Amino acid sequence: MKKLPLHVKIMIGLFAGVIWAFLSSSVGWNQFTIDWIDPFGQIFIRMLKYIAVPLVLLSIISGISGLKDMSKLGRMGGKTLGFYLVTTVAAVGIGLLLVNVIKPGALIDDEQRIKNRLSYEFWALENGVEILDGKNYRDNPEYDHLYEHQEMSEEEKQMVAEKQAAASENKDAGPLAFLVDMVPQNIILSLGNDKLMLQVIFFGIFFGICMAALPDDKVSGLSSFINGANEVFLKMVDYVMQAAPFFVFCLLAGVIAKMADTPAQVFEIFKGLASYSVTLVLGLLFLIFGFYPTIIRTFIKSLTYRKFFKKVSPAQFLAFSTSSSAATLPVTMECVEENLGVSKNVSSFVLPIGATVNMDGTSLYQAVAVVFMAQLHMVDLSLVQQLTIVLTATLASIGSAAVPSAGLVMMVVVLQSVGLNPAWIAIIFPVDRPLDMLRTVVNVTGDTVVSSLVAKSEGELKED
Repeated sequence: MKKLPLHVKIMIGLFAGVIWAFLSSSVGWNQFTIDWIDPFGQIFIRMLKYIAVPLVLLSIISGISGLKDMSKLGRMGGKTLGFYLVTTVAAVGIGLLLVNVIKPGALIDDEQRIKNRLSYEFWALENGVEILDGKNYRDNPEYDHLYEHQEMSEEEKQMVAEKQAAASENKDAGPLAFLVDMVPQNIILSLGNDKLMLQVIFFGIFFGICMAALPDDKVSGLSSFINGANEVFLKMVDYVMQAAPFFVFCLLAGVIAKMADTPAQVFEIFKGLASYSVTLVLGLLFLIFGFYPTIIRTFIKSLTYRKFFKKVSPAQFLAFSTSSSAATLPVTMECVEENLGVSKNVSSFVLPIGATVNMDGTSLYQAVAVVFMAQLHMVDLSLVQQLTIVLTATLASIGSAAVPSAGLVMMVVVLQSVGLNPAWIAIIFPVDRPLDMLRTVVNVTGDTVVSSLVAKSEGELKED
C-alpha cells in the first residue's frame, strides 16, 4: 500500500466508504456510522478549510510581492478573468443544449405534469406573478379533478426558507454590489469566514502590490516571514494528505449514511429524479473528460490526455469527497505547481480567484435544473428566457461560496429571475449533495486548466 500513488489510495478510500455505507445501512449500523465514523470526515474538511484561508492569503502576497513588473499582474488578471468567463458561459451553453435535447422533465407521466402545471398557475395567481408562456390550464374544467395542493414537508419548508432568506440578501443589490462586497471592512473578520474568500484575495493582492512597490531593504524581513509561513502551511497540507484516504473513507460513509436508512431508500432517491440526474451527470462528465482535456491538448501539446488526469487526480478525488473548492484549494495548488509545472507566481494568483469565481459545474447545474423544473411543470421557456438563465447563472456563479451546496442559494436567484417558484428547489434537494460532489470536481478541474493556460501564455509553465 505504501508504494501506491496518493490518488489511487484516495480512490480506494472512496470506494471503501461507499461499500461501508451500504453495508451499515443493510445491518442497521447507520447511527454508528454517523456517530463514530462521520466525525473524522468532518475533522478532515475543517483541517483543510483552516489551512486554505491563510494559505491563500500568504501565497497571493508572496507571489505578487515578488513581481516587480506590475504590468504582468494586470495581464495575468485580465487573462484569468477572461478564461474563467469563457469556460463558465460554455458550461451554461452545454447544459442548456443537453436539457433541451433530452427534455428530462417531459419524461414523467403527463397527468402528473398537468398537476404540477396547475400548482404553478395557482402559485403565480397567489403571488401576482405573470405566467411565463401565457397559457392557462387553471380555467379549463377538464383539469379540475387533477389539482392538488402540494404541501411540502417541514424539512423542505425549512430548507426553502433558509435558501430564500440567503438569496433575498442580494435581491435588491445594485449592479456594482459585487465590487463593494469584494472590499473587506475588517480583514480579521474576513479571514474567519470562508464565504468571504474574495475579500481575502482582494486584501492579499493589494498588500502584495504595496510590498512590491517598496524597496527590498524595507520589506526583506516581512518577505522572509511570509515565505516561511507559506512553506509551513504547505507542509501542513502534506501531512494532512498522508491521512486523506482514511478521512475520505469516513466522509463518504457519513454522507451516504445521512441520505437514507436502507440501500433501497438510496436507490429510490435517485430513481425518482433519474432523468434529471442523468442529464446533469452527462453534462458534468463531458466538461471533465471532453471539454477541459480538449482545451489542454489544443494549447499545451506536452500534456496528453492520460498525463493530465494523472497529474490532477488527487485534487479531483478530494474535490469529490469534500464538495468544497475552498477545502480542496491547498491540494489543487500543490498539484498544479508540482505536477503540472505552473509557477508559484501564477498558481498563487489564479487558483484562489478560481475557487471563488470559477463555478463551471455550478453554472451548468443551474441551467439544467431550472429548465428541468420548468419542463416538469409544463412551462415552455422562450429563447430569451433561457438566455436570461445563461446571464443570471453566469453572474450568480461568481457569488457562489466555495462551500457545499452553495449552488442551491444561487438557484433561488435564477428561478426568481425568470418568474418561477423558488420553492421548486425542494424538488431537486434529495439528490443535490451527491451531484454537488461531481460539480465540485468540474470546478476544480476548470481551475487547473485555466491556471495552466495563464502560465503557458506568461511563459511560466515547465513542460515535461
